[in-house]
Amino acid sequence: MKTRKVPMRMCLGCQEMKPKKELLRVVRTPEGVVELDPTGKRNGRGAYLCPNSVCFQAAVKERRFRKAFGVDVDPAVFANLEGKISS
Repeated sequence: MKTRKVPMRMCLGCQEMKPKKELLRVVRTPEGVVELDPTGKRNGRGAYLCPNSVCFQAAVKERRFRKAFGVDVDPAVFANLEGKISS
């Protein structure tokens, strides 16, 4: 029996490759709204993040969300995302 390939994605915070199912997906929708994607299947440009506050803080500090999405992200969106990410 063949073993299935595990999709790997890079975390914006720690820059480590991890299995896709272990990471949270943040998406910029076609309307330009940046939000958390709990299903991992929404339309738009996605970026992945470890579910801890250390990686989130590193990604914000290094402006990696801006680089990944190509737009400035509103600080209110960061506050919303930080509330949903465990410490």
